[in-house]
Amino acid sequence: MLTLQTIFNILPQVGRLEWIGLRSERLGTILIVNEVEVVAERGLAGDHRFKGKFGSKRQVTLIQAEHLSAVAGMLHRTDLPPELVRRNLVVSGINLLALKGKQFQVGGVSFEYSGPCEPCSRMEFVLGPGGYNAMRGHGGITAKVIEGGTIRVGDQVLAKLNVPEQVD
Repeated sequence: MLTLQTIFNILPQVGRLEWIGLRSERLGTILIVNEVEVVAERGLAGDHRFKGKFGSKRQVTLIQAEHLSAVAGMLHRTDLPPELVRRNLVVSGINLLALKGKQFQVGGVSFEYSGPCEPCSRMEFVLGPGGYNAMRGHGGITAKVIEGGTIRVGDQVLAKLNVPEQVD
């Protein structure tokens, strides 16, 4: 019989990095790039969080592309450009919440889930009335950088798991 912990560790999905966005300052304009240097314990080079507290839990923010479609639908829009939700990375094909308590890789860079990325009141301004509530439960996650390198749009996203054998 499979235990709940064993089931939590079964995550065979392989995702894909779809989009990268950087902000040089907190409320600044998003710069969309195809690749970025990622530094351990700091974050994404060129992003405002990179200059922040060393070892912060919120070095990088990620959101699922599938959630952008869901939020757009709730706001009666046909699409939702990623820069509006102000996250650093958009990924597809993997459930980010399933990474809770785990390390994962984007390309050759290692990250660790550090918490949910809840929407802020700015979503009401950026997305319009109801934007904050449309984002609730769809805001993505925050992560710490464990091992740096360069990531590129198109890189694979996968969990680092040791899956125990099934117990009967």
